Amino acid sequence: MWITGILSFLLWVGGAPVSQSTRTATFVDALRSEGPPQNHKEKMTLYNPLLGDWDVDVFDYAPDGTRERSKGEWYFSWVLEGRAIQDVFIVPSRANQHAAQPAKTTRYGTSLRIYDLAADVWHITWINPVSGAHNMLIGRKRGNEIYQEGKNPDGSLIRWIFSEITQNSFHWRGEVSTDEGKTWNLAAEFYGHRMVAASTRN
Repeated sequence: MWITGILSFLLWVGGAPVSQSTRTATFVDALRSEGPPQNHKEKMTLYNPLLGDWDVDVFDYAPDGTRERSKGEWYFSWVLEGRAIQDVFIVPSRANQHAAQPAKTTRYGTSLRIYDLAADVWHITWINPVSGAHNMLIGRKRGNEIYQEGKNPDGSLIRWIFSEITQNSFHWRGEVSTDEGKTWNLAAEFYGHRMVAASTRN
């Protein structure tokens, strides 16, 4: 009898018992959302053009100017009841991964962008477990670009900028400054192209 009581308690959700056969929701179902809350919808449009799935040409620049090219993939979606936008960024793309890829230019990470209604900015957290990177930035619109500004753990300034945004493409550049913003050096740039659904490729 006590086992039956415990099982009944564990299956109690929101004050109503739910049988195991009806619990079909997944982690993805709980995370993803269709869009932002209706009362804030007009304020939360900054990243709308980036929602969806992208193939990305990635260029990483060393301090001496040499360039490394990779292929990547980038996915953007509303999450957390539409209160945030999350992305998953993968470089090299899963089809092109190999063991010799240096961790410094390898990404399999995620960003969470949360809108601050009072300040009218987006708070951004980027985490890349592969390299150990963890950055916090502020995102806002400047002209036709999306500026995301923050600092590296060593105190250097960073700005990550989306520009030339269209329905099917965008340009992203990552810049760093070690002299408090007097000069900026290009560290990486990405060229995104919206993925074509498999059913339309033929």
